[in-house]
Amino acid sequence: MIAKPPGHPDDDALVPSRRSFLRGLAAVGALPLTPALLAAEPASAASDGFPLVAGGVAADVFVDAGDDVAVRRVAGDLQADIERVSGVLPILTNRTAGLSRAAVLIGTIGHSPVIDKLVASGRLDVSEVAGRWEASVTQVVEAPIAGVDRALVVAGSDRRGTVYGVYDLSERIGVSPWYWWADVPVPHRDTVTLPPVTEKRREPAIRYRGIFLNDEDNLSQWAYRTAEPGKHIGPVTYTRIFELMLRLKANYLWPAMHPESDHFNKYPDNARLAHEYGVVVGSSHPEALLRNNVHEWQPWAEAHRNPDGSLPEYDYTVNPQTILDYWRARAKANARYESVWTVGMRGIHDSGLVTKNAKTTAERVAVMNDIITQQRRILAEEVGPAAGAVPQIFIPYKEVLDLYNAGVRVPDDVTLIWPDDNHGNMRQLPTAAERQRSGGNGLYYHLSYWGAPKSYLWLDTTAPAKIWQELRRAYDNGVRHTWIVNVGDLKSQETGLSFAMALAWDIDRWRAEDGQPRLADWAGRQFGAAYAREIAEIRQGYYELAAALRPEFIQSGVFSLVHHGDEADRRMAAYRSLIDRAEAVGRLLPAAYQDAFFELLLYPLTGAYLMNLKFVCADRNALAVKQGRGAGVNVFADLAERAQADEEALTRRYNTAIAGGKWKEIINPYPANVPKAPRVPAVTRLTRTSAVGLGVAAEGNETGVARPLTFSSYPRNRRFIDVFNTGFAPLTWQASPSHSWVQVSTTAGTTPDQARIWVSVDWAAAPSGVSSPQVRITGAGTTVTVPLQVVNDGEQGRATATGFVEAHGYVSIEAEHYDRIVPRSGATWQTIPGLGRSGAAVIGAPFDAARLDGDSRTVAPELQYNVRFATAGTFPVTVYRLPSLDERGTRRLAIGLDSGTPILLKGTGVTSATAAWSRNVVEGVEKLTTNVTVDRPGEHVLKLWMVDPANAVDQIVIDTGGLPASYLAPPESFHPAFNPNPGR
Repeated sequence: MIAKPPGHPDDDALVPSRRSFLRGLAAVGALPLTPALLAAEPASAASDGFPLVAGGVAADVFVDAGDDVAVRRVAGDLQADIERVSGVLPILTNRTAGLSRAAVLIGTIGHSPVIDKLVASGRLDVSEVAGRWEASVTQVVEAPIAGVDRALVVAGSDRRGTVYGVYDLSERIGVSPWYWWADVPVPHRDTVTLPPVTEKRREPAIRYRGIFLNDEDNLSQWAYRTAEPGKHIGPVTYTRIFELMLRLKANYLWPAMHPESDHFNKYPDNARLAHEYGVVVGSSHPEALLRNNVHEWQPWAEAHRNPDGSLPEYDYTVNPQTILDYWRARAKANARYESVWTVGMRGIHDSGLVTKNAKTTAERVAVMNDIITQQRRILAEEVGPAAGAVPQIFIPYKEVLDLYNAGVRVPDDVTLIWPDDNHGNMRQLPTAAERQRSGGNGLYYHLSYWGAPKSYLWLDTTAPAKIWQELRRAYDNGVRHTWIVNVGDLKSQETGLSFAMALAWDIDRWRAEDGQPRLADWAGRQFGAAYAREIAEIRQGYYELAAALRPEFIQSGVFSLVHHGDEADRRMAAYRSLIDRAEAVGRLLPAAYQDAFFELLLYPLTGAYLMNLKFVCADRNALAVKQGRGAGVNVFADLAERAQADEEALTRRYNTAIAGGKWKEIINPYPANVPKAPRVPAVTRLTRTSAVGLGVAAEGNETGVARPLTFSSYPRNRRFIDVFNTGFAPLTWQASPSHSWVQVSTTAGTTPDQARIWVSVDWAAAPSGVSSPQVRITGAGTTVTVPLQVVNDGEQGRATATGFVEAHGYVSIEAEHYDRIVPRSGATWQTIPGLGRSGAAVIGAPFDAARLDGDSRTVAPELQYNVRFATAGTFPVTVYRLPSLDERGTRRLAIGLDSGTPILLKGTGVTSATAAWSRNVVEGVEKLTTNVTVDRPGEHVLKLWMVDPANAVDQIVIDTGGLPASYLAPPESFHPAFNPNPGR
């Protein structure tokens, strides 16, 4: 339970966590994400601040009538935002005469005479802004024009620079970019005063930053039925999307392109409005030259039949001229708008290139080269003749990457867009020569995906640390021109999209360890600083669980029900704990915040839990049948089906009740036209009888008690015994330990179905060495004896341990818990909190470091782990590597023990739809196994070396005998510093 803090989101007393952020700054209920996002402050906090709203009067807002339409339009958004905050609507004017004494002046350098005069007079500092791409400055200027005493000036280097400066101002006063798309409330302020500081927004790190609306069935249905009836994503929806993009500092859109959506150019207003907002429109990898083939090719083919009356195929080796004319028509129609033109070719929909008359790879390469040449001729003739003046991209996606690597010639001024593997791992990065291209390099990254081996379209489950890892790796390797992020239906990707665009704007502000603070910043902006850290921790816990298995990937039999303290139940308990914490926060939030809180936290968290729960309960139902349970079989069947029903009710609430029904049909784990999340599997039910009988299953055994319950004085773990009824009539049972120092959570009970007993050891009373006590379970005329094995090394054993200690037949290590680090060759290991399955991972850095061939002991950065082995022998060691890729290189690291020769481990570097890659991306790790030889019991040093850079390691497990199979790594072993009380 969280006590209600004094600073509620609707209080003026909220204080930002970073008090030194700006001198004299007080928050308005939202934490900043970038330096430009200052919080407004009460007038009393700074007597020399600029009074945007004071005494019921708002400063007038001026924008020149001759400025760009995007700038004139965004001035209207600022007017509306000021009213949202204060309830006072400022005057918006393009005349300087009669302006209020305190006024806001908005303009673009070179397009606003008022701004240009201030620059010429030296009164507006535009150094590092003028002449740059999308840069801007916000500055308070005294007596800027006649009749105005003070002005808050927002000036941009170009039209989008000005737009971003204005939206920064909106966020400073408390308007979240997600005020509409996630219903984030705008805290009310009677007085809004801004500190008189000059704030410059310099050129963004990435030139084109944008989103791809893809697999958008839910978004399309919502638009058609709710947002703009009759249109499957039309101008009304797109204007909302354009505004959100610009508030997030995105500038580039690949529009929706699937059969269920209306194609972008179906409505001429779409392209016109994109231009008026300042959004650059492009198209995805199968949509050359802005053509939506799904909707546009068939009508074109019908109108341009072959001489014999047949329909032309979308195959350049069969109908080149028809296809070239098709592309030319679109280039001509959209030439007047700011666009990025995709060159190359794939199939009609998201399918492979069809070349009936080019069979070999060499022939297909020649076809692609000709396609690109002809497309560029069209662009030169219809859009602009200067090479490089018309932005163009080439996307080597799936089979096109193979053709590119086989010799496709992409002109130097065309930007290469490097795709990930659809699961958040960059496939290939540019070589040194490719980094020198004038067109630069970009990336196409997925936060949502439809395809093999499994689809994930429902929830935002890619952790910010994962996004940082891959995008930073790409950036460090020269991918700095264009970033496009697949956001699916958009609505469920609020957090991931925000992080990706923040990185694209200013990546150097993010360090490896900044994921959690940035998540707290973002949460604070939506819900208030008082709740930021708690919400961030809950959200991070949610991402950690998804890193082990996305909820859409769940299936029967994944998590163990009998090993490691019930692996499945530990996962469910983690979800339940997060939900309890989230609900506690929700009870403290004012009513105005409840819809946003549900959309951004409660729904994804609870939905993911229920998706997992129904499968875990169905698995228990199947195990109960195998164990011969009676009433318990039906109990678990009921729970599984109840979880499905609860999940459906949760989604129904989202679609019907949240925000007054605004989001009807926007969220659906089971959409009609794209892959669905899994529904509850079939369960078994038994006919009720009057029988009663005792059954017992001890931890580590699917049935019976043959495998002893093991206990060690290092982790001081507990184990469970399931007592169950083989019938339906009430079962009375007793549990009797053989020794007083063996403790059970309950000694007797009556149950119609089942009960779980937890067994533990009183270590102060237990004898030293190895003991074999028992727990006897009696009931219904039957006795079952459960064997235990207890190893007690005493307090001295724990006190003398210097590192991880073997117990239960294994050593389990979380990779960030190293005892020593040894940098070498200009490289090192770096810890990234929030990355991987276990809360943090280590990664070889810098990400553009050289590959370190040779003897790792002398050239490679090293991590050392102290390990105490109880036994000697040759043991399997498994490194849990995060599945990053390198299609043209390798993903290697090395491991060894003591002074032994490093053993090279080679991870999967390519996709190629291999079974290994498919398994890795579903499980979130690649398990690399070799053997190490322990020559004697006692203290040793396990060593991990980086060979290839940007290789991340999550966990390391050594099986010293009898480690049971399970989906997750076993719980981390005892370590006196990192894990002194493993407990359960």
